[in-house]
This record gives sequence, structure tokens and C-alpha cells, in this order.
Amino acid sequence: MKTSILHVFFCLLLINYAFAQSGNKTMKVLKVIANSTVSYQGNVAAGQQLQDLSWASNSSVACFPATKNKKFSGNHVFYTTTIPKRSEMFIKVIPKNKSQKFSLYAYLVGANNEQLPPNLNSCITCEADYTWDYKRRGKTQDHTRQVRLNAINRPYKVVIGVVGEEGLKNGDFTLEIKLNGGEEAPQSTDTIEVINIPIKSAVTTVNGNLETGAIISDLSWAANSSMACFPSIQNKKFSGKHVLYETMIPKNSEMFIKVIPKNKNQNFSLYAYQVGVTNEQLPPNVSSCVTCEADYKWDRKWRGKTQDHTRKVRVNAINRPYKIVIGVVGAENLMEGDFELEIVIKGR
Repeated sequence: MKTSILHVFFCLLLINYAFAQSGNKTMKVLKVIANSTVSYQGNVAAGQQLQDLSWASNSSVACFPATKNKKFSGNHVFYTTTIPKRSEMFIKVIPKNKSQKFSLYAYLVGANNEQLPPNLNSCITCEADYTWDYKRRGKTQDHTRQVRLNAINRPYKVVIGVVGEEGLKNGDFTLEIKLNGGEEAPQSTDTIEVINIPIKSAVTTVNGNLETGAIISDLSWAANSSMACFPSIQNKKFSGKHVLYETMIPKNSEMFIKVIPKNKNQNFSLYAYQVGVTNEQLPPNVSSCVTCEADYKWDRKWRGKTQDHTRKVRVNAINRPYKIVIGVVGAENLMEGDFELEIVIKGR
């Protein structure tokens, strides 16, 4: 009888230890919004310490090295959310008290994966941020911590750990999650047509309007490695109507393509890809190309460069002529807008 009681007591200790280690008590499901930032309030007092941090330095997780364990020795508060396909997620923790030190990590797993630290065996990727031990050239660090994740062809579960450094067990914070992309693709029943532009001189111009185009709801072709036209996190820049043109680039020549919106306040995008002269594939059913170039509104300024309302790309041909397919697109669901398309040939 005494042996049975001891056995039950020992099992309860194991259960309690596993529960404390997993952090299930503080697991919260967070909602994110496409192309938006959401904020949540928390306190590391709601979490628990993880005595075993070996999972983080395991090569199948590779979250942070064991030499940094003291940065993750306080309470861990867990959150979970979903990162949609074709999106980029920025996660930031902002301590209320700037003098308190926090750490942050986030990892991707399959949608049905229920493993949590310290029982996490593997993940798709894990990113962590913590107080630097020394200054880094050209970079600065404040009291906030931030990591970035992305998803391309499928959604994933995201598990976020907000942690007190060096044994910290109490401290308020704000958790911010910014999602770029992740919107539901608009559905279209429009027929995609292509307008032929014969090149008869060094400079050719045509006028058009987005309303004559069509929405291309599936933009996965553009991020395909055999196309490499624009990344899926920029899909919102190509979510309006596409007006398609085709022309020919002669051998031993360069082609400069520019779209000029009549209304400077309207946001346009542009792409052009190069294929064989007999290739009849068009988006979204184009599977590969020789090269594809795209231009769209920058998300940030580039040193030494400026951008106006026009968009432009360049393609070239050396030993043979190619077909060039051009897409003039409304960014951020723009469906109507006059434009001029200019094509300049050099070296012909």
C-alpha cells in the first residue's frame, strides 16, 4: 500500500513538472490581421521558468546557443498564432519598464504540431533576440526585442516566447505583431487577354486604362523560383487589375519599359518577363521564363535613390530575339486608372 502511494505521488510530481516546463498555463491564441499591426498586453509573471533549455541549441531547432541561456532564465510566456501563406510577420516585445531586460523567440511548426518547449524536438525555423553582450558596428539596440518570420506556399503555426532575462519573473510588456501580406486573394472570373505591341521605332508609346484588364487571383507563379518575378510578401502591390501586353525584343538589344500613371497619386506596379517567341503561356499559368523584372512602390527609402509615381524595368537579348510579356498592374486593389506605357529599344 505504501509503495502504491509513493508511486502515485511520484507520478503527480512528474506531471506537475512537465506542466510547469511546457508553459501550457500561459498559452494564448492571438489573432493577426493581413497588412496590419495588432498589440497585446502581458506580464512575464503569467509564465514559468524552463529549467531545461537544451531544446533551443539542438541543431533541429537552432533557436539560441547554450552560451545565451542566462538571457532566457526568467519566466517564459507563450503565445500562438498562424502566419498565412505569402506573408511576412514582424514580432516585437516592448517592455513597459525600459530598464527591465526581456528576450524573445518565435518558431514555425506545422499546423497540428502541439509540442512546446522544453519538449520541442524540431521546427521549420526559429528566430531569437536578446540583449547584446557587445556593440555591433552600424547597429543599435534599445529595450525592445524583435524577430521576423515568413511563409511562402503554405500557412504555419507560430509559437512565440516572451522571456525575462537573468531570472526576471515580473514585468509588463506589449507584444506587437505586424503582418505584411496574408490577405485572401480576390477571385476573378475575367478572361486574361494580351495586347500585341509591334515595335516599329526606337520609342513606342501606347495608352491604356486598368479597367480593361483583369484580376489575377493566383499570384504564386511570380514567386516560383523558375519565374522569380516578385516575392509573395509583395502580392498586395499586384492585387489590382493586370493589363497584359506582348512585344518582341530583337537580338543584340536592350529594352527599357516604363509605365506613367496619368494621376500621380495612383499606385501602379509593373513587371515584364522574357520567353521564347512561340511561348503562349500567360499568368497565372506561366511556368518559367528566361528572366522576369518587376518594379513597385518601395516600402522604405533606399540610400542614394529616389522613386516617383512611374515604374520601370529593363530586359535585354543577346544572340536571339525573345517575346516580352508586360504586366501593368494596379497596386492595393486599384481597378481603374489611365496610364501611358513607353517602350524604348537601344542597340538594335
